[in-house]
Amino acid sequence: MFAVVDIAGQQFKVEENSTYYVPKLDAEVEKELTFDNVLLVSGNDETKVGVPAVEGVSVTAKVVEHIKDDKVIVFKSKRRKSYKKKNGHRQQLTKIEVTKIG
Repeated sequence: MFAVVDIAGQQFKVEENSTYYVPKLDAEVEKELTFDNVLLVSGNDETKVGVPAVEGVSVTAKVVEHIKDDKVIVFKSKRRKSYKKKNGHRQQLTKIEVTKIG
């Protein structure tokens, strides 16, 4: 059984007992979260598509930890102009474990 869920403006295909990295959420570690904006549910030879969300279905997840992603280097330069600019960015993520779909 899987579901497509909208979490923090991004869509994720989730399954039970799986872990996912999502954009940082304002929740404490070991806290249970419920996501009500379920766009699609599939399982047991049946698929439900929401318009825009499936009624009566939610996804429950537990916050495992808050981490930072790998560094992304942004380098800009213009040839023959002696212009160089180097920046780095580390995205903050939340690791969640989906415990229940239904």
